[in-house]
Order: sequence, then structure tokens, then C-alpha cells
Amino acid sequence: MRHTISVLVTNEFGVLSRISGLFSGRGFNIESLSVAETFDPKISRMTIVTSGDDKVLEQINKQLNKLVNVIKVYDFTGEEHIERELALIKVNLTAETRAEILSIVDIFRAKVVDVSSRTYTIEITGDEEKIRAITELLRPFGIKELVRTGRVAMARSPKQR
Repeated sequence: MRHTISVLVTNEFGVLSRISGLFSGRGFNIESLSVAETFDPKISRMTIVTSGDDKVLEQINKQLNKLVNVIKVYDFTGEEHIERELALIKVNLTAETRAEILSIVDIFRAKVVDVSSRTYTIEITGDEEKIRAITELLRPFGIKELVRTGRVAMARSPKQR
């Protein structure tokens, strides 16, 4: 089962290493990892995506909560949340394909952020499926380079009634 975990930590040297060590020590691969400061520069948010057994992940969550540098652990597994990532896709360009590529960019609400005589670099944000879909549509034109960030996640706000 896939697990998305968000961890608020103190923004200090070695915290990332200790947290990733919990996963590797139990044989779990981190599929996606994103870390950045929050609005408070003393606190960072780590978003970790991994797959595995629920019982072992429950143990990892308990171990995370025991670490001194961990402020709060949110496990979004089974919870309503929003996930997004960013991708930069450099695609080959010819005079004949220019309009078709721009049409795909427009459909996905992406944007061209760099242009050369032979390539477009496209920026897109969205969930994993949206990134996969545009990548598949651009693949026939020749993708020269693809860079993806790790996913970030946030709980959905409760619905007002």
C-alpha cells in the first residue's frame, strides 16, 4: 500500500539523515521526498511517499514521533488530501510540431518556460496522473530531458455545511 507522510521537523543539520535512516533500516524505499522550510525558517516540512506493509509503517510513524527533532507526523494514508508535484519537460521541436506541442501545453494548463530553435521546456504542476499523461503525449515528439520534484501533500480543509 502507498503511504504519504508529512513530517514537521526542526530545521537542523542531520535531521534528514536520521529520518531516511528509519526507512532504510526497515527495508523501505522512499519513492518521493520533498523537504523545504515552512513559513517559519526554524521548521521544515518533509513529505515522504513510500509503499509497504501497514504494520511496519505504523512502527515507523511511532519511531518518527520519538525523534527529538520531529514536531508532528501526519500520515495521509486513507485521509482526504491534496498531492502535487512539478515537472520540467524538455521536448524536441520542429516547425511542423510547434503548434501541436503548444496545443498539448494549453490543454494541460502547463506553460513553456524556455524556448530554443530545437526545444521547448515545459513546466507543469499537478498530481502524478496529470504528469504521467502529458509525458505520454509528448513522448512521440522526443523528450530530451525530464525533471520531477518530489510530491508535496496537504490535508484538505473540512467542508463547510
